[in-house]
Amino acid sequence: MNRDRRMTRPERRPGRPWSVPLALSDVPESGRHLNLFADRQTRDAVAEHAGLTALTRLEASFDVVPHGRGGLHVVGRVSATVGQTCVVTLEPLENEIDESIDLVFTYADTPSRVGGADVEIPTANSPEPLIGGTVDLGETATEFLILGLDPYPRKPDAMFQSPVVGEDSAHPFAALAGLKKRQRGEEG
Repeated sequence: MNRDRRMTRPERRPGRPWSVPLALSDVPESGRHLNLFADRQTRDAVAEHAGLTALTRLEASFDVVPHGRGGLHVVGRVSATVGQTCVVTLEPLENEIDESIDLVFTYADTPSRVGGADVEIPTANSPEPLIGGTVDLGETATEFLILGLDPYPRKPDAMFQSPVVGEDSAHPFAALAGLKKRQRGEEG
C-alpha cells in the first residue's frame, strides 16, 4: 500500500468545518494511506460545529483502496480530545474519542422507478455516495467524531441529588405559594 503521510490540502466549504477531498483518481490500485492532523483553526471550527467547549486534538488515519468498478473502501480511525460540560455539575470535563471507520463509497445507482416516479430504496449496508469522483475524508472524520461523543457527559464522581420530598421549595409553584401567603398577610 502506498504510504502517504502528508495531508491532502484542506479546504473550507460551507457547513463543513473540515474538508479534505480525495479523488478516486488519486488512489492507486495498491491503495493509499493518509494521516490527517487538524490545525487549530480547523479544530475550533469542528468544535463549534459539534457543540464542544474545546477540541485540543483531532486526528484521523485512513487506508483507502479501490472497491469494485469506480468505488473506494475507506478504513480508519478518528481520535480526539474533546472538552464538554458535565450535565450534572455544569463543570468542564475532558473526554477521549476513538472511533473506527469502515465505509464503502460508490457512484450512486440510478433510482428505481415506481409508478413513474423516482424512488430511492436504501438497503441495510448500502454504500455511501461517491460525489464528483471524490470522498471527503475530513467530513467523514468529523461525522464519526460527532457519532462518538457522549450526549450526556458527566464527571465520574458527579451525583445528581433530587430535592427532598416535602420541602416547600421543591415543587414548581413554591414561589407562587409564597407570594400568595405574603398577600394574605398584608390583607389580614
